[in-house]
Amino acid sequence: MRHQTSRRCFLSTAAFVAAMGAAVSREEQILLAAQQGAPSEEKTTASEIALQMPHGKVRDISISRLVIGGNLIGGFAHSRDLVYISRLLKAYNTEEKVFETLALAEAHGINTIQCNPTCLPLVEKYNRERGGKLQAIVCITPDANKDAVRREIEEVLSRGATMLYTHGGRSEPPVMAGRLDVLANTVECIKEAGVPAGIGSHSLTVTMECEKNGIGADFYVKTLHSDQYWSATPKELREDFCWHKPRRNEPFAFNDNMWCLNPEETIEFMKTVSKPWFAFKVLAAGAIHPRQGFPYALRNGADFLIVGMFDFQIAEDVAIFLDSYRKLGKRERPWCA
Repeated sequence: MRHQTSRRCFLSTAAFVAAMGAAVSREEQILLAAQQGAPSEEKTTASEIALQMPHGKVRDISISRLVIGGNLIGGFAHSRDLVYISRLLKAYNTEEKVFETLALAEAHGINTIQCNPTCLPLVEKYNRERGGKLQAIVCITPDANKDAVRREIEEVLSRGATMLYTHGGRSEPPVMAGRLDVLANTVECIKEAGVPAGIGSHSLTVTMECEKNGIGADFYVKTLHSDQYWSATPKELREDFCWHKPRRNEPFAFNDNMWCLNPEETIEFMKTVSKPWFAFKVLAAGAIHPRQGFPYALRNGADFLIVGMFDFQIAEDVAIFLDSYRKLGKRERPWCA
């Protein structure tokens, strides 16, 4: 989680603390540095900002290149070892607060949310009762049983889903077990329903195997973030699919602190993929500031960024995203959407 406060307020506070002879904490130093470099929004309205939001297309669906993620509104938190965070998210993100957040996102030019089926009814209710027009990219569970897949597809489409993809954490076990047919069946069922079909994953192996074996995804939802933050798993301890199994005989599973184990390899491989790429966990679940995370993901090939945002982060995040996009220049991986 990140703090947001006005630059003027923070500078005044920092000056006061210094004058009092107190030591400024490391967290305050980081916040001060971030605020000094943040783009200014003081003379730009939300509606003006919304007009600047770039879009890409998957088939004929126009999608803002910044997509709001649904984990925070559903109370799903990658909180390392802070056991109270999910409960805190649920306490803060009441239904009314979620509606305020989604309205702010739309006001700033974001036209799409990524979410799982449990959060979709809330998005549907927001659109119905508040006049929202948010599109929804929804992750579903891949299954060898096509009837089960078709039932879930029918349910989420009836609630307004726009595009479907296989949940990342559910896509990896079949690949581990050599059952790519499970993903192939799910993609086939999604396409039968007439909407774009994607494959989600944290592991690059899933994307590589799907491309190698012609699974036929229309797009990929794949993690991307650098490993330049203090809690990142050391390279010598990184193991593919590590969030599905105990690591190095330890009595607990994956340390909840890293979601793109091999960013350099991911960047290089995605250069060979000509399908739209929705990058998620681009801020390593709050460990990386968007001023570093957004340009990194855009520069290295992502077509869309999925970012979980609280209401008080949206204006700042959109401003940083637009600033990053404007300064991007040419990149090695061409835009695929």
